[in-house]
Amino acid sequence: MKKLFGVLLAGATAFAVMSSVALAEGKTIAVSWKIFQEERWKRDEAVIKEIVEANGDRYISADAQGSAAKQLTDVESLISQGADVLMIVPFDSEAILPAVDKAAAEGIPMIAYDVQIEHPDSLYITFDNVGVGRLMAKVMLEKGKSEGNFAFIKGDQGDPNATFLFQGIMEVLKPNIDAGKIKNVGEAFTDGWKPENAQRNMEQMLTANNNNIDAVVSENDGMAGGVVAALAAQGMAGQVPVTGQDGDLAALNRVALGTQLVSVWKDSRALGKVAAEAALMLADGKSMTDVPDVGKFDGGKRGVEVNAILLEPTPITKDNLNVVIDAGWIDKATACAGVAAGTVPACN
Repeated sequence: MKKLFGVLLAGATAFAVMSSVALAEGKTIAVSWKIFQEERWKRDEAVIKEIVEANGDRYISADAQGSAAKQLTDVESLISQGADVLMIVPFDSEAILPAVDKAAAEGIPMIAYDVQIEHPDSLYITFDNVGVGRLMAKVMLEKGKSEGNFAFIKGDQGDPNATFLFQGIMEVLKPNIDAGKIKNVGEAFTDGWKPENAQRNMEQMLTANNNNIDAVVSENDGMAGGVVAALAAQGMAGQVPVTGQDGDLAALNRVALGTQLVSVWKDSRALGKVAAEAALMLADGKSMTDVPDVGKFDGGKRGVEVNAILLEPTPITKDNLNVVIDAGWIDKATACAGVAAGTVPACN
């Protein structure tokens, strides 16, 4: 019995040592970014990385650089590097599914970050993108134009957010469209959400309509920059209201200058915090339904029900530009660069 007890004690001691080593090494939280060059993802990453590393865990990432094929390879690589949780910002939500299936088969928890993946084993964490679309359209009607020729610059066709945003936009504009007050004179998806592609789309719409466009609903700030450039080339910047979202610094300055009507601000620091904390819970073996504020969402193309957390966005116009300045999202000098004195309350 003494011998057996000694063997058991030695085994228990060895197990305790192994456990403490595993705990010291922590978990690995892996993030696959769809195209990291966009301004907003750097803010998201800073928060996620800080929270993960402060918990004693490891952060690793890969940039798909706007390539669905590369993102498949990236996810495979992150899995091989020992990812305990995968956070994916899909470039193409359909194309990424084989990698998601592989991760699910290996029991790796997944978070679809900001962009939906229609897979029951992924936790969808984002801002309410249909709601973002509603806000852009609502501000357009209230502070921009409520009638006339409208052009619509949509995001990448492979990104569900482009469809969610347009759904929200049309919900709000439909009564005016049905009444004949608003005419849709141009509508185009924009490859990769790239500003240069948005500018090209806008130039083509201006040409097709002999510049007779009264308002432009652009689905994000980067594309809004391309739209404003196209309008500026025709001497129309500041005359045609343009929407956007993300709270990009250049966009907020355009809002102050009057060349962009609104940027729907999605504080990615808040999104990153929620996602990082959820990732740590999943890494510790918690289920998706254990994560605070989780609900059900089935609004995708295929109607797959997923667990989701939807945060609320804030529309930023000239009237409330102080909100992002006070929040430390942008400094006053950057927001107000080139603004004429007395034209914007936050810049006084």
